[in-house]
Amino acid sequence: MSFTGRGLAQIIACLALSLGAAQAQPAPAPLTPVALEAPVVTAHRGVFNGKPVAYQARVEAIDLPGPDGGPGVRLVTTAYVATGRAAGPERPVIFIFNGGPISPSPYLHMGAFGPKRLAVPDDLSADPASFQIVDNPYTVLDVADLVFFDPAGTGFSRFADGVDPQTYFSVEADARQLTDFVVAWSKAHGREASPKYLFGESYGTIRAAVAVNQIQKLPQDQNLRGAMFMGQAMNIVEYVQRPQNIISYVVSLPTLAATAWWHGKADLKGQDFEAWMAEMRTFARTEYLTALAQGDDLDAATRQEVANKVEAYSGIPAAYYVENNLRITKERYRVELLKDQGLTLGMADARYTGPSAPAGQRAADPSRVLPEALIAAFEVYARDTLKVGDLGAYNTRSPVTAGWRYAEGPASPFSDYPFMSPVSEVFALNPDFRVLMINGHQDTQTTTGAMDYGLALSGWPRDRAQARSYQGGHMAYSVAASLAQIMADVRALVTAAP
Repeated sequence: MSFTGRGLAQIIACLALSLGAAQAQPAPAPLTPVALEAPVVTAHRGVFNGKPVAYQARVEAIDLPGPDGGPGVRLVTTAYVATGRAAGPERPVIFIFNGGPISPSPYLHMGAFGPKRLAVPDDLSADPASFQIVDNPYTVLDVADLVFFDPAGTGFSRFADGVDPQTYFSVEADARQLTDFVVAWSKAHGREASPKYLFGESYGTIRAAVAVNQIQKLPQDQNLRGAMFMGQAMNIVEYVQRPQNIISYVVSLPTLAATAWWHGKADLKGQDFEAWMAEMRTFARTEYLTALAQGDDLDAATRQEVANKVEAYSGIPAAYYVENNLRITKERYRVELLKDQGLTLGMADARYTGPSAPAGQRAADPSRVLPEALIAAFEVYARDTLKVGDLGAYNTRSPVTAGWRYAEGPASPFSDYPFMSPVSEVFALNPDFRVLMINGHQDTQTTTGAMDYGLALSGWPRDRAQARSYQGGHMAYSVAASLAQIMADVRALVTAAP
């Protein structure tokens, strides 16, 4: 199946308009209820990792009570479940979701895990209207069933009448919605004993971190085996780029270096990419960090020496670093690297470029083409392949735009957001639990350096936790070669002996 030409162009144009309108309004219009009294089930066959698999696609509603025991939410999910010889309660299940907060899962669905995917050409200037929906041989449906989670208010999922969405707009409540969904779906399908994994992207990594702790502590064992964090945000408070937060500049340098390499602005001195990146990471954690920590006490000669080295890695002139205390923010980097060409880099994926903005204005994110195309593809796929019929609007953004609570209680300048700690508890309680952390080299939002830093300070058992970086941005799976590697790493985690 493919979609090309005018049809896709119209969908993307409408989507772009709707996103712009949504951003201009304080809140979106109320969502209409979704009528789905019985599951929509279709039968399929595919070849995944070289293995033929018969499976069902199930679009169904799961009703969950609210905190008071009354009506809460109706979650509409898509699941891919093997049939025939591959089926059985011993087969692993992966629950998959994006972030936000708060968004549905068409990005991971159509970009990575679904049996069909949107093929994004390596030519980043290609017209999105030419992108095609193709078979996805990389997905892990050969070894696990796949269940996509759209929180209430996103996708086709809805709040019950009279329910205030704000009651779900906190880290704990959001994670509890996922936990309750995992339990309800597993019970409905006789899969309580199946090995279970969570795969979260972006804010979804915070949801996953809290939810694995909740699931592990349930009275009924759910056979939790692992979590996969892509574009992790669990330690984001530690690497936010305030001017005096020197660690943020240290952990951002790998992203700047990988981006400079991509655009031909780095000096590799004859080394291959991986060896050069390893050298750069050592420099960032030692010489660069030490220089930043000295601030104004750093002597001029050393400042110049360090600036020269950062220039070689990042492609930004040493003079800029000397004038700016050896620092450049990720946002400024987007503007500076190719400004001589009149170009600005993408935010979610710095491989993409677009026209520079006029002075005093913030440049648009040229990598927005990826999520917009994935949403458009999902709408076509849901209609033509999943046969969902008229379920109403597929909502791509939260019905609430403000008020998300990252911690209970009053705000404090000394607040801690220890989102990695719940995972530490699970490691201590569950000897079979494993973690895979995933990041794109050119992702300027959640960076590879921050991922490595978080893992290094986590205290997690290193024989059960690993981090991997791949070419690409926040949605590194848009790169076919990276997708193949990501799915191979996910498959290895799921099939590893406990």
